[in-house]
Amino acid sequence: MLKELRPAVISFLLLTLLTGIAYPLLVTGISQVTMSDKANGSLIVKDGKPVGSSLIGQSFSDPKYFWGRPSATGPVPNNAGASSGSNLGPTNPVLLDAVKARVQALRDADPGNQQAVPVDLVTASASGLDPHISPAATEYQLARVARLRNLSPDALRKLVGEHTEGRQFGILGEPRVNVLELNLALDVAR
Repeated sequence: MLKELRPAVISFLLLTLLTGIAYPLLVTGISQVTMSDKANGSLIVKDGKPVGSSLIGQSFSDPKYFWGRPSATGPVPNNAGASSGSNLGPTNPVLLDAVKARVQALRDADPGNQQAVPVDLVTASASGLDPHISPAATEYQLARVARLRNLSPDALRKLVGEHTEGRQFGILGEPRVNVLELNLALDVAR
């Protein structure tokens, strides 16, 4: 019996060393050399301290900032350890109530704004962690943020344009704005 068991144990140990230790170390080493920023979480650093990641959304509720997509992670919003969608269908009353409440919060923050609310400001992404909003979502919030920061709408629109990412490879996805990066630029501007 030991004769049959020995090759299996040796194979198990060799594969464990190869796939559990050697390969992860190799991939980690290559990624640290070739793209250390991404390998370390795409952290955004301000005054020498990490303030977030460009890959994970953050909650902003102060009206002088642009607001991002709602988070579906619970009980803490934008919890990277709990990435998930809400799994609520379009006719689910819980989703409908949540969307109505989010629309009302946007209306309360800017009562004079009569524009249609962009869908990405009231619905969570599939991961619940999306750090981006559409250019339409920034345009919807632009007058409020400009007014509360005493900035001209044109100057703010230019700042938004500088932080708008185009389609990947010119064809994939949609133009998008990273909310954390834009809000950090706002703090520098005023």
